[in-house]
Amino acid sequence: MKAMILAAGKGKRLRPLTETMPKPMIPIASEPLIVHQIRWLRHAGVSEIVINLHHLGEQIENKLGRGADLGVHITYCHEEELLDTGGAIVNALPYLLPGPFLVLNGDIWTNYPFKRLVQQTPDTTHLVLTPKPSHLESGDFYLEGNLVRRGDKNDLVFCGIGVLTENILRDAPDGIFSITKDVYFKRLSNDEITGEIYTGAWFDIGSPDQLKAVRRRYL
Repeated sequence: MKAMILAAGKGKRLRPLTETMPKPMIPIASEPLIVHQIRWLRHAGVSEIVINLHHLGEQIENKLGRGADLGVHITYCHEEELLDTGGAIVNALPYLLPGPFLVLNGDIWTNYPFKRLVQQTPDTTHLVLTPKPSHLESGDFYLEGNLVRRGDKNDLVFCGIGVLTENILRDAPDGIFSITKDVYFKRLSNDEITGEIYTGAWFDIGSPDQLKAVRRRYL
């Protein structure tokens, strides 16, 4: 299975840190976050990785090269303008297909066992969800059996980890769009998306508080 790390964003909520460093390059336990992520994927058996770049992307490319030092092969997709998560994935499809393929947000820290997704490849698009953290006001999804739903019972949030099939992207918008809001939300009623709940360590490093929480735990 191939994987894509979404690494192009500007990390606005982490300014001024991200004014001079892309969010995936933020050091955690003495190494850039994205280096840890690539090691998680490599340990799970993933050796072909696609990374999209925009904001200060040359720092990521200069650090990782083609991935030989980490035991992987990296392909870069440079975005002249930010395409958001959905647009970025569609832009990278030539390097990811034939699928299914794994997609990982470039700003999460977790001990999720990625080998589970790689060895037991889901038949349909599959999302990893976690109970709504206390710092978030509301959830985005709930599970009905293994099917992902959205409604009044939302008590789960998306972990930024998923396995996508090409089919889920049929009729996707052109250009800039969100994979969650413009695809996942709209396709739930068709029973096309399965999910699982993960209750282990998971941090969305989108704010200074969450960055501090990760560093307190792992430094």
